[in-house]
Amino acid sequence: MSRLSVPNLETDTGPSGQIYAQIKKAVGSVPNAYAAIAAHGPAALKAMVAADAVLAGGSLSKRDREIIKIVVSAAGGCDYCVAAHSHLAKLVGVKADVLKQIRDGEPTGDAKYDVLIDFVRKLAQSSGTVSDEDFAAIKAAGYSDAQLVDISLAFATIVFTNVFNRINDTDIDFAAVA
Repeated sequence: MSRLSVPNLETDTGPSGQIYAQIKKAVGSVPNAYAAIAAHGPAALKAMVAADAVLAGGSLSKRDREIIKIVVSAAGGCDYCVAAHSHLAKLVGVKADVLKQIRDGEPTGDAKYDVLIDFVRKLAQSSGTVSDEDFAAIKAAGYSDAQLVDISLAFATIVFTNVFNRINDTDIDFAAVA
C-alpha cells in the first residue's frame, strides 16, 4: 500500500485537482504515481510534465523514450515505472518478447536499439560516468548530439519518478510484467 495519502481525485479542487483534471483529459485516468506526486508537490508534477513535453517535441522517438525509461527503471529497481513504461512501450509497438529482453539486459536483435540500451544501462549503473568507448559506440550508432541531450533529460525525469515511487511504495496500477 502506498505510504502517502492521496485526496479524492474527483472532488479535489485545489492545485492538485487542477493537475488531475489535465492528466485525466490527456490520458483518460490519473496514474497512482502522478496522483501522489500532485497531492504533495503539484509544482514537481508540473515540472515533470513540462519536461516530458520537451522530450515529446525533441529528437527521440516515443519508442526511444520508453526504452530509456524501462532500462533506467529496471536498473533502479522501480517496479512501478517498469510496469508503466512497459505498458506505454507496447502502445508504441514494442513487442512483449523485446520488452523482456530489454528488462533482462539481453540483446534485442536491433543493433541501434541495443547500443542505446547498453549506453543507458551503463549510465544507470555508473552514476552517469561514460567511457570514451561508450561515447564512441553511441555516436557510431547514429545518435546525434541533440539526441544525447534528450537521452539525458529522459534519464533525469525517470530517475525522479523512480526515487519517488521507491519512497512512496506506490501501488502499481498497470499490468504486472513477466
